[in-house]
Amino acid sequence: MTAQHRGTAPHHGTAGPHGFGPGRGTGHGRGPGLPHRPGPAHGSVLPYRSGPAYGSGPAHGSGLKRGIDLLGGAALLLLLAPALGAVALSLRLADEGPVLRRRTMAGRGGRTFTMLTFRTRSPLAALPLLLHVVRGEMSLVGPCPLAPGHPECTGGARRRLSVRPGVTGPWQISDRSDLPWEERELLDLHYVDHHWLGMDLAVLARTLPAVRRRRLRRASARAARLA
Repeated sequence: MTAQHRGTAPHHGTAGPHGFGPGRGTGHGRGPGLPHRPGPAHGSVLPYRSGPAYGSGPAHGSGLKRGIDLLGGAALLLLLAPALGAVALSLRLADEGPVLRRRTMAGRGGRTFTMLTFRTRSPLAALPLLLHVVRGEMSLVGPCPLAPGHPECTGGARRRLSVRPGVTGPWQISDRSDLPWEERELLDLHYVDHHWLGMDLAVLARTLPAVRRRRLRRASARAARLA
C-alpha cells in the first residue's frame, strides 16, 4: 500500500452493514490474526501451515477447493431457499426500490463479475452471494471482494486475484469492527499465500458466531444510546 492510501481506509466490496464484511475501520491497533513473517501473530484464530495454497496452485488443489465450494454452496442454497424467498418477497412488498443491489467486482484472474446482494442492512443481504459460489465467481472462503479499480488489485497486492473472493474470510472472523484497512489487507494477503483446507474449515466454523457477536454488540450499543 502506498503512502497516499494509508489512513484513508477504502471501502471494502462487501461492507459491514449487512454483517458479512467489515465496516470502515478507524482504529490503529493490531487485530487478532495479523500475520508477521510469514504466519499470523501470536494469538491468531487462523491455523497456519506453510507450503503452497491448496486453491491456487496445482490443478488437484484448485479442484479440491472448487469441489467444496460447489457442494457446500449448493447445499446452503437449498437449505436457505425459504429465507432467500422471504427476504426477496419482503423487499418487493416494501416497494422501496430494486430487490437486489448490483456491484462490479474483480474475480479470479481479474475477471469482473456483477455481485448481487439483497438491498437490506442485515446479514441476510449476503445470501445471494451463494449463487456466485455455485457459478464459480466466488468461493465460500477467500479475500474480501474488491472493485476492479481498487488500489489493492494492482501492484504486488494483485496476487489476491490468484484466488476467488470469498463470502467470508479472515477479515470476517477478526471480531473487530474497527480493524484498520492495513490489517485487513494483510489478513487477506496472508490467506492468499497460505490458505489450506483446515484454514477454510476454521473460518467457516467461526463466521456465524462472529456475526452473532457483532450483532449483539451493535444492539447493546443502540440500547445504551437510547437509555
